[in-house]
Amino acid sequence: MLVFFVFLLLFGSSKIPELAKGLGKGMREFKKATDDIKREISQSTEGITKDITESVGGIRKNITDITSDITSDVSKATEDFNKNINDISK
Repeated sequence: MLVFFVFLLLFGSSKIPELAKGLGKGMREFKKATDDIKREISQSTEGITKDITESVGGIRKNITDITSDITSDVSKATEDFNKNINDISK
């Protein structure tokens, strides 16, 4: 209420609607500008995001393949070791 009263005293009752209209227009322009900036940033980073996602997918596949190969080699070595132990104990 106090702020409204100060505005009324400073600008008069005829200027307040004009000021409010200007403020509203300024807010719309600001919102439009920020939306444009957000859209531009999103579009410019879209390719980078896609590249990073593809790279991460490739790295995950490589890690899975290496893990699978190591697991297979360890299993085979364990089987060979157990077979040799069984042959020696006979």
